[in-house]
Amino acid sequence: MARLLVLLSLFFSSVAFSADDIYTGFFSNKAVSGYDTVSFFEGTPTKGSSSFKTEYKGADWLFTSQANLDKFLADPEKYAPQYGGYCAWAIAEKDDLAPGDPEFWTIVDNKLYLNYDQSVQNKWEKDVPGFIETGDKNWAKR
Repeated sequence: MARLLVLLSLFFSSVAFSADDIYTGFFSNKAVSGYDTVSFFEGTPTKGSSSFKTEYKGADWLFTSQANLDKFLADPEKYAPQYGGYCAWAIAEKDDLAPGDPEFWTIVDNKLYLNYDQSVQNKWEKDVPGFIETGDKNWAKR
């Protein structure tokens, strides 16, 4: 019985502390809450459609059109949000994972960053280059 409890505790602790490469939330497998990531680069973030869907890094990515899906497929690293769609400020400031919300986004040097909420985005905007430098280092350790 003791061995079973140890085995179960090891299993649940590894599950609890592991994180997906792409943030999808607990009850979904949609990257960026189903938003078309190409649409951020066009200036108007828009929810995608299951008619234009692909799988990338274990998550489902939705797009508004075949053209946007094709752009993503040609260069997913260009269009995927940095830090897997987790909150960029949390990665940088706390070396921690928090959900990224597609309502709070920034494009810097042609890269998409998401933040948790407006108050966090306000903090992020105070030192974007510094947070990106630290966030890149922290994310590389994962």
